[in-house]
Amino acid sequence: MRPTKILAVFSFVWLAIASSVAQKADAAKQTELPPSIPIFSLTELSAKLPAPRPDDVKSPDAIIRAAYDVISGPAGSRDWSRFRSLFIPQARFTEVGVSPDQGPFVISWNEDEFIRDATTVFAKDPFYENGIVNRPQGYGRMTQVLSSYESHRKPGDKPFERGVNSFQLLFDGARWWIVSIFWDSERPGNPLPDDLSHN
Repeated sequence: MRPTKILAVFSFVWLAIASSVAQKADAAKQTELPPSIPIFSLTELSAKLPAPRPDDVKSPDAIIRAAYDVISGPAGSRDWSRFRSLFIPQARFTEVGVSPDQGPFVISWNEDEFIRDATTVFAKDPFYENGIVNRPQGYGRMTQVLSSYESHRKPGDKPFERGVNSFQLLFDGARWWIVSIFWDSERPGNPLPDDLSHN
């Protein structure tokens, strides 16, 4: 066999082997599992958290009312065990608004971060928040509730802030959970709509 023919055969074989290796590598990549994502059964979820008060988690209105109640009070500590019992462990708390220079901002906390920052705020000032109107919309086991709110320094005084919380809720067949809360506050050019400003 001539050297040029041997070289051509060798090149063909080498290319075939390289192609096969590349195909196997691509196939391996396609079958790799994604990074581990926590998946909880409802029993496991409940075991990770303090037991809730049954009346706090019996309905969407009840769990939203409990969320307002547990963060309300005079300056000082809050019942964070009760607070945690309302939320899944991966709950998010997200605020959107407008800064003094009129630029939009977003702040997002996990549960521990929210408790840390809220503890600092509540230690200095009394804070009371109550819902005004709840507007639910659901599908399957999930429900979203637009809940307008008022924030006060003492019960019954003029609110220093109003806005809308968007609660994402999960029903597990026995109780309700808060998955996340996303909110924006009232300001010039962003008033509460009529259907959320009063019952």
